[in-house]
Parts: sequence; C-alpha cells; structure tokens
Amino acid sequence: MLDFSQRIALITGAGRGIGLAYARALAARGAHMVVHDGGTRNDGSGRDETVAEQAVEVLRREGHSAEAASDDIDTREGCRQLVERIVAEHGRLDILIHNAGWVGYEAIEALTPAFLERATAIHLNAPAWLAQAAWPAMVAQGHGRILLTTSDRALYPQYAQAGLAAYAATKMAAVGLMHALALEGAPHDIRVNAISPVAKTRMWGVTEQPTELTPESVAPGAVFLVSAACEDSGWILRATNGQFHAVRAQEAVDVDYPRDIRGVAADSAERLAARWAEVAPVRPEYRAAG
Repeated sequence: MLDFSQRIALITGAGRGIGLAYARALAARGAHMVVHDGGTRNDGSGRDETVAEQAVEVLRREGHSAEAASDDIDTREGCRQLVERIVAEHGRLDILIHNAGWVGYEAIEALTPAFLERATAIHLNAPAWLAQAAWPAMVAQGHGRILLTTSDRALYPQYAQAGLAAYAATKMAAVGLMHALALEGAPHDIRVNAISPVAKTRMWGVTEQPTELTPESVAPGAVFLVSAACEDSGWILRATNGQFHAVRAQEAVDVDYPRDIRGVAADSAERLAARWAEVAPVRPEYRAAG
C-alpha cells in the first residue's frame, strides 16, 4: 500500500463527491487531511461551512486524521491565509489537490464578465494562488505534489458542449498552469500533474449513490499522482469508471522549434487551403463538429 504517513494533504472541494473520495482514499493510507469546502450550491452561490465539517466527521468515524476548512479561496489573500495556517499548524504541506470546480452554462451571446470571472476565479486563479502559497514550504522540505483538475469537455472537441465556453476555457487554462509549474518544480521534487475525472456527482444532478462512474472509481488516479511513487510531472490523467489513461501534447520528432516544426510547407493562404487535408488530417466524422 502507498504510505502517506506524516503527509499533510489539502484538498479543495473535498466535502462531497470526487473530492471526498480522494480524501477518504488518502486518509486511509495515513495522510492527515485538510478538507476544504466552501459549501456552495450547484449554481456556485452561497456558503455552508457544515459541508466540510460533516465530511471531517465521516473521516474521523472511520478512524482517520482530518480537519475542516472553508476559507474563501476566490482571492490570492484567501489562498495565502489558508496555506500559511496549515503550514504554521503542521510544519509542512506535502500535497495540494485543487478539486473544487463549478459547471455553469451560458451561451456565448449571453456570456457576462461576472460569469467568466467566476469560472476563472475557481478554475485558474485559485490553483495558481494556492500553488504560490504552498511553494515555499514545498521547496524548503524538498518534496511536494500538486494535482490540478481539467476536463475532457475542454481537451477533446467531440466532448465539447454548447454553453460551456467559460468552463472549457478555464479548464484548459489549468493545463497551461500545470506545464509551467511542472517545469519550475522539477529541481525541488515538486511534481505537478492534472486529472480529468468523470464521475456521477451532484454536478450531474445525481443525488443517489451511482452504480457506475462512481467518485471512488477515479480516486486511485489522484492517490497515485500525489504519492512519492509518482516521479513524473506534466501529465493529464484521464480517469473514469476505474480506468486510467495518461495523455500529454508531444512534439514531433526532429523539430527545430520554432524554425522547423516539421509541418506542411505553404507560401500562401491559397497553397495552405489546397494542402489543408495534409495539415489537419482529421477523421471526417469530426469535421462537422469542429
């Protein structure tokens, strides 16, 4: 069994669903859990501190070590205060999983600054500021594991949905953040990866315990990625129904970036149009959607 004894782990959005499944799996392996959850409703509004507290009660009844947190992580200062309090109380922070998210639908014609800013705050700003706050402690201890969350709705055009522009854009932004942090963390044994989980939760409108696509079936992926056994960084792990597949953008062989990307040569827009099938060899069934 992977051993997380003496490890301090912070998971956002851990009061319910996928986040709670992560917390239970890590706690069962010896980690002390900081269960963070603001207790927002499905539409992203409201706050309820009892959500995190009730999750901690579940963990403690199972014999695990856990504490609740419901700090506002929509701001840089809120993220800093949360992390600094954890480090002050425990002397370290080994694991940061940003699982908190929000699925909101707003067609592009109706998209408002407030709607986009809310998606940005939770999917991009929060993990960036949490990572920034955790970085000094992880560098000092020479070890850290950070796990961000993305979505197949952003990664693959065939899974895109109308109205999810804000969600998909900010979930893709998390991938760019992961790449940069993975590079910066390498000298300090700070491994940074992302997970793209699929599970039936309240975000799907599911209130009963599912018999398939369960939160528990994706938890092994998160547990591995934040363990000492994971020495890789900069990967996206697709996780669904007990199955896992790691993906990442890979440059072509013999590329001399940026002068020679081993691409199709075209000296005009007309020539590019004529050779487009070579430039973008996409299967016909994807062309209409793309």
